[in-house]
Amino acid sequence: MKLYYRAKKPNGEEVTGIRDSADRFALARELRDQNLTVFFVSEDIRGASQQGRLSFINSLTKHISLKEKIIFIKNLGAMIGAGLSLIRTLSVLERQSGSGYLKKIIADLADKINSGQNLSSALASYPKVFSEILVSMTAVGEETGKLPETLKTVSEQLAKNYDLRRKVSGALIYPAIVIFAIIVIGILMMVYLVPSLTATFKDMKVALPFSTQAMIWLSDFFVNNLYYILGMMAVSFIAFGVCLRSATGRIILDRFILSLPFFGKITRWFNSAIIMRNVSSLVSSGVSMVKTIEITERVTQNHYYKKVMKEAFVKVQKGTSLSSIFNDNQNLFPVFVIELTAVGEETGKLPEMLLQGAFFYEEEVEQVTKNISSVIEPILMIVIGVAVGFFAVSMLGPMYSLSSAISK
Repeated sequence: MKLYYRAKKPNGEEVTGIRDSADRFALARELRDQNLTVFFVSEDIRGASQQGRLSFINSLTKHISLKEKIIFIKNLGAMIGAGLSLIRTLSVLERQSGSGYLKKIIADLADKINSGQNLSSALASYPKVFSEILVSMTAVGEETGKLPETLKTVSEQLAKNYDLRRKVSGALIYPAIVIFAIIVIGILMMVYLVPSLTATFKDMKVALPFSTQAMIWLSDFFVNNLYYILGMMAVSFIAFGVCLRSATGRIILDRFILSLPFFGKITRWFNSAIIMRNVSSLVSSGVSMVKTIEITERVTQNHYYKKVMKEAFVKVQKGTSLSSIFNDNQNLFPVFVIELTAVGEETGKLPEMLLQGAFFYEEEVEQVTKNISSVIEPILMIVIGVAVGFFAVSMLGPMYSLSSAISK
């Protein structure tokens, strides 16, 4: 078949062309034998224009969702376990991938492996796409000859983390949407509905209750300063987003969440489950404890848990047990986590004990997030009812009194 290719010479000069070859991998080998570095091969001779368009799209959408990564890793392990060669597996996964950017990455992985690299080093060349946990466990799987099993373990771990994060965020989306809707509707009523009722009250020239006067004052404030209020809201929203992206902002937010009575407990369970599962997976795969702690610290998002894992990285090298480090931070780790870790270290079954703990707290978080909606929903209904009742008493009550007086 005719294949379009783009490559570079050792001096950096780019060359393009069309050649007959059995497949793109055979063409890549031929070009490498000629000391050319291949970075694009297309089965379509119109690949030049297609590749240019694809590069432009990829520059705008260089993002691969966690769900796509999980499916890729799971299928990769399953196909290798079924007996397919790594190169053929990547070729199949490239064809079935729906993401243009992921297709490009898989093709590049195949080229790197075809040139002599192993899978772990090829994955390591994309640190923003593939986590250190995946790279490290893949390397161990290659060394032990248990790559399919290792990839399955990684995909299951990522799937658990994904489900846990999705359930926690999903439980908070509903109340956030309701609160946002209440704010928007309230502003619209203050700007459009209340002024029309206010005009009626002024025409009647009657004494109004304090609640009605307060509502009218608030409406006048919104009407007279609407653009300033909207501008301040927009600035506050942007400032909040910028603050969250900064290190100081993240620290403040993490501390605030941990200090909350209800959500602080969920945050402790959530982070404990992720740390236990990561440590269990890495240690059971053969990664050293020091390296395991280093990797876990990098993938942990909460500042205070990252700080603990950084301390653990130093102390474990000096002989301190992981359970004693957790015990020194009981404000972050529940007693059950500390005891499981201690028992695991004493019995030599640390991965198994931590995995049990991870399952326990994942189920706890899942159960709590299921109950959040049922707990928050009546509270929101009460808030909405109070707001509607206050509006009715303040604005519609005087209207009813006026209409009754006029009819008499």
